[in-house]
Amino acid sequence: MKTGKIIKVSGPLVVAEGMDEANIYDVCKVGQNGLIGEIIEMRGDKASIQVYEETLGIGPGDSVVTTGEPLSVELGPGLIESMFDGIQRPLNAFMEAAQSNFLKKGISVPSLNRTKEWSFKSIVKVGDEVVPGVVIGTVQETAVVEQRIMIPVGIEGKIKEIKDGEFTVTKTICVVETTNGDKEVTLMQKWPVRKGRPYVAKINPVEPMLTGQRVIDTFFPVAKGGAASIPGPFGAGKTVTQHQIAKWGDTEIVVYVGCGERGNEMTDVLNEFPELVDLKTGESLMMRTVLIANTSNMPVAAREASIYTGITIAEYFRDMGYSVSIMADSTSRWAEALREMSGRLEEMPGDEGYPAYLGSRLAEYYERAGMVKCLGDENRIGSITAIGAVSPPGGDISEPVSQSTLRIVKVFWGLDAGLAYQRHFPAINWLSSYSLYADTVDNWMNENVEEDFGKLRIEAMTLLQEEASLQEIVRLVGIDALLEKDRLKLDVAKSIREDYLQQNSFHEVDTYTSLNKQYKMLKLIIEYKREAERALEAGVYLSNILELEDLKDRIARSKYINEKDLKNIDQILIDLKAAIEDLINKGGH
Repeated sequence: MKTGKIIKVSGPLVVAEGMDEANIYDVCKVGQNGLIGEIIEMRGDKASIQVYEETLGIGPGDSVVTTGEPLSVELGPGLIESMFDGIQRPLNAFMEAAQSNFLKKGISVPSLNRTKEWSFKSIVKVGDEVVPGVVIGTVQETAVVEQRIMIPVGIEGKIKEIKDGEFTVTKTICVVETTNGDKEVTLMQKWPVRKGRPYVAKINPVEPMLTGQRVIDTFFPVAKGGAASIPGPFGAGKTVTQHQIAKWGDTEIVVYVGCGERGNEMTDVLNEFPELVDLKTGESLMMRTVLIANTSNMPVAAREASIYTGITIAEYFRDMGYSVSIMADSTSRWAEALREMSGRLEEMPGDEGYPAYLGSRLAEYYERAGMVKCLGDENRIGSITAIGAVSPPGGDISEPVSQSTLRIVKVFWGLDAGLAYQRHFPAINWLSSYSLYADTVDNWMNENVEEDFGKLRIEAMTLLQEEASLQEIVRLVGIDALLEKDRLKLDVAKSIREDYLQQNSFHEVDTYTSLNKQYKMLKLIIEYKREAERALEAGVYLSNILELEDLKDRIARSKYINEKDLKNIDQILIDLKAAIEDLINKGGH
């Protein structure tokens, strides 16, 4: 360890001299209280240190000690159901140690509990050859998550000793005989947060990450292993949309990173997630969730580390073969932390004061998402789906964080303040949003749901786009100038918007819609259009078709039909066809 002396303090930035033996990204202990910091710049023997705690009381002349190690997270049993801050300090344990509801500087607590014992069951035996990533045993961490204990990177050889039983995360469970001597393996391993965990190969994602949100699953799907962005102004519903995806997304592990957001939003997560019942397991959603909270009143520098901490934990579970989703709310607050530190370092600013490396840092984060063949077993497939909220000032997505994000991600869920003010939620604008996975997911839907799912989606999307054009004509010359066929398109498009895309996250039935129900609902609306067009061609007046108020009301209320009663949607379709046939037989008079 090398000791240096502080010569400058600028908020969370500390400059120390005499640090010529230190390395970039080394973790340091700063001042008498040993505050945690990380070297982010070296100039000769001067190191610029980003301090992750409040620096009040530190001044020139105080000492700095480098640990010689990069900022790392502890990976092992005890992650699930836990809540950490941006540098993986467990907030419950921290609160007990500090005897306070607020962070206090200089308090050190281990990330994973050192006294709790876990039941380890081995699945390899003495004499087996092992390489990094090989699963040697399991620990049942919660009722729904089985931690697969893997050989750490850098250890390869023959199992010399392995034992079952109750162990803390620091006790030796296995000894591996390598060419460099015996290596001990524990339930816990460490990994530097800024370095992506290795894998055998990335593979193209084809399966959608289903969320139960109709506008996402049907029109703008994200693949498992993909990356998506939710930009939107204040109040448009970014956080609620991310909460919905975290609650109902069909991934096995959820990592939720609250990065610089309001404390009450993390409180909502803490209150809701334990009470929500997971659809697949029947257990509490919290039993497969890791929370990382770095709220707006916590040290700003730790925001910068929080998303790396989150993605590293996500990679750890991915390496076990799990599908993981990571929510970052929001990357704008993370970028603001970058901008503040860049300003204190007196770097040349880029657009709107953000550092020139903003785009490359965002790319580093999102590129760690993906579907991969895992180390140790190529047949073990894991995935990380990264979903980042962006909070552009005033909703202007031409600002640097939004634009840098859009260059990287393949899915853009553009939230619209106008829709939010109309109480249309999720307020995802169907004209400005897009998904580059749509064609791939259409093929999956056609094979796994119904063979015409993709065709229905395209027809519905075309209708919404035609509606936008027709509305321009209506504003100029009025609706009476339109052909009856075009007026019908407006009526059907309105049904798609209000009955299909609009979804109530607080309604016990409407909050989640299965793929089967989504297909039946969309087919019902499109069949209404097709049948109505058939009636128009047979000479029926549009006014007579629009008078089928009871049927239209039943179509609108199909969203509230329980998943167990989907045959009721089929019945509406039967009744619809009968009613249209009756109109045709009457000749419209």
